[in-house]
Amino acid sequence: MKEYTKDKRNRVKRGANRALYDTESVHKILDANFMGYVGYVYDGYPITIPMAYGKKDDKIYIHGSTANRMLTSILENEKISMTVMNLDGLVLARSGFHHSVNYRSATLFGNLKKVENDKEKTDILENIVNHMVKDRWDSLRPMNQQELDRTLVAEFTIETASAKVRAEGVGDEPEDYKEEVWAGIVPIKQIAEYPIADKGLPQKMDIPKHVLDYYQQNK
Repeated sequence: MKEYTKDKRNRVKRGANRALYDTESVHKILDANFMGYVGYVYDGYPITIPMAYGKKDDKIYIHGSTANRMLTSILENEKISMTVMNLDGLVLARSGFHHSVNYRSATLFGNLKKVENDKEKTDILENIVNHMVKDRWDSLRPMNQQELDRTLVAEFTIETASAKVRAEGVGDEPEDYKEEVWAGIVPIKQIAEYPIADKGLPQKMDIPKHVLDYYQQNK
């Protein structure tokens, strides 16, 4: 099984028993999501921003305005980290100390480069859109040159990563199991509700198959 090299960036210290370093576990989490939290330092302040992403092999793709201070800051440094997480449940214990959550998370580290070529930029934007909703791009009008010129596209190559997963029950102190306090798991999942048409022509149109497919798979 292929694993990411462990170093001071990705090695999990707290809860090391929940750490996973194999590429399959990390990529499974990335494939199940399309939003990540990107961390960077701007003017001496640490900032974290949620961003939609696309993915292909060991590449993550993000985009924003050409004036996006986060992307320009990271491109200057050429280094990036991003965390992706699924919240799967609330762990309600008999004591406040043992309350927790069940989750699947992946943290990525690597380098970032700006994509300049218009064809490459368009292909990456297609990847990002289709990573959100499969087959969406082909139903859209083509991007024009002005839109491409105003969009900054960046390619993030994953150098190393780690996953951390909690998928278990309550872990109370042995003596607390005698307490008359309800404890257990509240499962949580993100679902899609039935699509709502935008004003204008979409209200008179059939909902596209790819949108209904997404709804059926995620309701």
